[in-house]
Amino acid sequence: MNVLENSHADVDRGGPAQPLLIVRDLRKRFAVGGSVFSGKRQHVHAVDGVSFTVAKGETLGVVGESGCGKSTTARLIARLIDPDSGELVFDGDGVAAYGGMALKDFRRNLQMVFQDSFASLNPRVSVRDAIAYGPRVHGVSTTAARERARSLLARVGLSPEQFASRYPHELSGGQRQRVNIARALAFEPRMLILDEAVAALDKSVQAQVLNLLQELKAEHALTYLFISHDLHVVHYLADRVLVMYLGQIVELAPVDALYRRTRHPYTRALLSAVPSMDPTQRTTRSPLSGDPPNPIDPPGGCRFRERCEHAAAVCARTMPLLRETTEGHWAACHLDDPASGHPEAPGA
Repeated sequence: MNVLENSHADVDRGGPAQPLLIVRDLRKRFAVGGSVFSGKRQHVHAVDGVSFTVAKGETLGVVGESGCGKSTTARLIARLIDPDSGELVFDGDGVAAYGGMALKDFRRNLQMVFQDSFASLNPRVSVRDAIAYGPRVHGVSTTAARERARSLLARVGLSPEQFASRYPHELSGGQRQRVNIARALAFEPRMLILDEAVAALDKSVQAQVLNLLQELKAEHALTYLFISHDLHVVHYLADRVLVMYLGQIVELAPVDALYRRTRHPYTRALLSAVPSMDPTQRTTRSPLSGDPPNPIDPPGGCRFRERCEHAAAVCARTMPLLRETTEGHWAACHLDDPASGHPEAPGA
């Protein structure tokens, strides 16, 4: 019997129309400098009012510069760190502190694969026992958990006879990441968060792991939240793309719509920075000038305005709201709002 035989059909209460994950107004600040007693502590606005949904069976790509808050968002969703405020709803149930499913049940349904494949594994634990550990904690017998580990190793392309007794330092980076994927799947989750899961791999191994992820998604009705800085990889894997800048969402759209007709100047700059294989399409100037603003004291209005060539007075006065510009395509930019008063907006 397939070790990952679908066991979630009975808990899919809302059907395909109900999102698997709803994130509402998620916020997280980190204290820096000073002390509680001096009263001079400042806070980094890492995630500031993020809201989105993930449909069942889809892959939502999350992109943005380093420091934009995408990895913090992932850790907040996985409840590896606690949010300051906000709400998570998983298939109609609130999560932990919000009422609903217990955190243990939530983490069985939602697993995470990290970028650093070596740091994610205990160097003193064999590959087989690393994969079997989670199911054992959740009540599976040692014998059954180890058999599940062997089956999963075979499924991710690692012979159990050859790899089950090995330790992380005896594996390549690609092999370790396959072990991490197998370990996440050992819980029989419904959703995987992949945080730069292929970023540290060379291109040939990266392609193998991406193809494996596509196969596993189809086989086991998985849902992915795929975080990456590589826009080529996101284009290949994602169904929709969410773009973050300085802790906020600036654009959200189906992948083809976003790559074909971007709505936000920041997204346009990201795409223009992607290397082209066509020698006649080389980038001759930097798509962005300056650095992102200080996240401790982000600017008022539009947070991108200090780097945007379309910035106008309204951008300093008013923060643009994330609004649907065309069906399924959302952007937070005054350029797309006829009522914003921006001189370049439609109808201005």
